[in-house]
This record gives sequence, C-alpha cells and structure tokens, in this order.
Amino acid sequence: MHNTYHYDVKTPDQLREGIQYPLLIALHGIGYNEQYMLEAFDGLADEYIVVAPRGDLSYEGGYAYYYLQDYGRPDMEQFDVSMEKLQTFIHDVVEEYPVDREHVYLAGFSQGAILSNSLAMVLGHQVRGIVSMNGYVPSFLKDRYPVQPIDHLAVFLSTGEADEIFPPEVGRKNEMYFQEEGASVRYRIYSIGHEIGEEAKKDAVQWLLANYQSDKQLNQS
Repeated sequence: MHNTYHYDVKTPDQLREGIQYPLLIALHGIGYNEQYMLEAFDGLADEYIVVAPRGDLSYEGGYAYYYLQDYGRPDMEQFDVSMEKLQTFIHDVVEEYPVDREHVYLAGFSQGAILSNSLAMVLGHQVRGIVSMNGYVPSFLKDRYPVQPIDHLAVFLSTGEADEIFPPEVGRKNEMYFQEEGASVRYRIYSIGHEIGEEAKKDAVQWLLANYQSDKQLNQS
C-alpha cells in the first residue's frame, strides 16, 4: 500500500479486537488532496474506517490521479495506471485494517467520482456502494475493462445546480445508467457549484450510515 499512494486514515477511536468495520475509500478531485475528502466524511469516524489516498501527480497546488487531454478525455495511459494502482491500494487496505469485506464503499468528488464509478464496475461485488459527487460514468468503460454486474450496488449521486463542469443533466445520465444496470440509486441536486457543500456532506454521511445499518439488520433477521 505504501508503494502505491500516500494516504491518511481515520478510524473509530478504539478499534475493538475481533470486530470488523465498514470501509470507505475516499478519492479527491483534480487539484485537491486527501484532507478535503477526510473533512467531507468526518461524520463517519465513529462507525467507519475512512482512508483517503492522495493522487501521485501534482496539479495546481494539489494532486491528481491522472491528467486530462481535454474535457472528458483522460490521458488513457495514466487512467489505466490509476485504475490498476487503486485496485491494489483497496486490496491492501482491506488486508491491513479490520475491514468488513461485505461493506467496502467508495466515495469520490469530480475526478475521484469518475474513478469511484469506474472501480465499482470493475470490482463488482467487492464494492457494496459508492458516493459519486460531481462526476460522470466514462463512456469507454465497457470497451476498455472487464466490467462486472452491479445489481447489488447502492449508489448516492450528487451534483451542484450551478456546476458548470458536470451540470445536473450529467447527473441525470449517471442516475439512468446505474438504474439500467440494476443498482439502487439516490440522486440529489444541491444549490452549489462544482464543490461538496455542507448539505451534501451531511446527506452522504447519513446515507452511508443508514445503508450499513440497514444491511446489518437484514443480516440479523
């Protein structure tokens, strides 16, 4: 894991021996860093292990997982490398921490959302759900990667009403795509631009907590 990405982690204050915890891997956007995502999901600290990897490429005072050739056009070689490295990173996190492997979630903002969407489709049942904020589903995924069924996937999608990069119609396309693939989807539009607003943070955290608790209750019944 240390050979893939620098990262930061937050865990419940006292990890109890023999207890497994849900995991959230949180991926930042281009020009941001891991702290942006840790702050966004601070409300999960009592229940989840939250791990935020920092992109390994410098970009305008922040970091990126890959660069862009143009709007919606990643440098495909870098995109492929980031997909491979992030899969390794997720595997290593699951091995290193006391993770409930049935409840691995991905979250991302902008570039991180694009990667979360993509990883969920490649990893299939290894991922229980995603929080995809202000991003899109790449059109090349099915042609480039061996995608898996996602009819088990829980998806929280959000965007900003004034987001000029990925406006609400992009979010609606994401919603339709995941629904057509059989996923359970919740889509919210907030009165913000290309950012994670306070209401979006609160809703995403509540959704993640509720999803995990619902699954636990189903498993116990």
